[in-house]
Amino acid sequence: MATAQQMTVSSFEEDPSQYRFAAPGASATIDWPDSFGTRFTLFVDTEEEFDWSGPFRRSARDTTAAAALPEFHQRFSEREIPVAYLIDHPIATDPAAIDAVRALLESDPRSTVGTQLHPWVNPPFEERVSERNSFAGNLPQSLEAAKLTNLTETIEATFGIRPIIYRAGRYGLGPHTLGTLEVLGYRLDSSMRAAYDFRHIQGPDYSAVGNDAFRTGPSGSLIELPLTTVFTGHARGAGRWLHPLAQRMPFGGALARLGMLSRIALTPEDMPLDEVMEAIRIALGEGVRVLNFSYHSPSLVPGHTPYVRDASDLAEFHRWWDCVLDLLDRLSVRPASIDDLVSAAEQAP
Repeated sequence: MATAQQMTVSSFEEDPSQYRFAAPGASATIDWPDSFGTRFTLFVDTEEEFDWSGPFRRSARDTTAAAALPEFHQRFSEREIPVAYLIDHPIATDPAAIDAVRALLESDPRSTVGTQLHPWVNPPFEERVSERNSFAGNLPQSLEAAKLTNLTETIEATFGIRPIIYRAGRYGLGPHTLGTLEVLGYRLDSSMRAAYDFRHIQGPDYSAVGNDAFRTGPSGSLIELPLTTVFTGHARGAGRWLHPLAQRMPFGGALARLGMLSRIALTPEDMPLDEVMEAIRIALGEGVRVLNFSYHSPSLVPGHTPYVRDASDLAEFHRWWDCVLDLLDRLSVRPASIDDLVSAAEQAP
């Protein structure tokens, strides 16, 4: 077993305000038990509606799309797929949204709620609203901890469930987040978006992080499960260095159009179905044992996200899930609940 210091794999290189997360060491990577098999998880960023192209506003707290959650959840419960709903403060404090989430939890006890922090709508409100401060990890340690504590306790009081899974809104981890999560009793974090670099919008850099789950945090007690991201295309072997380079060059988009290189995350939002199907097969071929899928709850109603603008987009959103779930079934990739993940990680050497 690695020491706690060796297991603290999310080291940071400070550049005045942004953080580069190091790749985990081999001793931190979770070696899932053979009995666990190959699994997939589904996390839903369950949040308010806001203008994705406009400035952040504290007043943007509408949660009308949450009403669509119970009906959409039926497709997962019918397939016995547990879902983790990562809820933020507007959801956790709006009576109608609470009723919608509570209804699906009561109908499906293997599903659960976790925490997602959008700092601009989560008290205490001490910071200036800005793009930089939309990443909770950029806030002063005490303020980020106060917001996380407020949200954690609000969720527990509302749903009677102490959340143990966290995702930072906008994937915004910082140098103190993991330590705060340990103090609050969290067991699993899914804030890292593998192979993504958000420094251009004042966020963290996960370009060195891969798809395998690993132990992290100051004492190594947290499980990190990154959002699965796969390079596809003829040049995918060079994806980690070529894709960032291509993004800075005029011809970057041409690589994807020519089938040379695409970066595909396991989400229906802005990720074409055929490429996701290929990405799933590639990830399994590379030995990834847990595929991590995600979507945003406002995408269930047209007009709230750039990914689902009208009825046609919504129909494609539904078809995406049906085709992906059918493929996972054919490939014998079984779903895993949060309890399944934590239990299997505890059995791992």
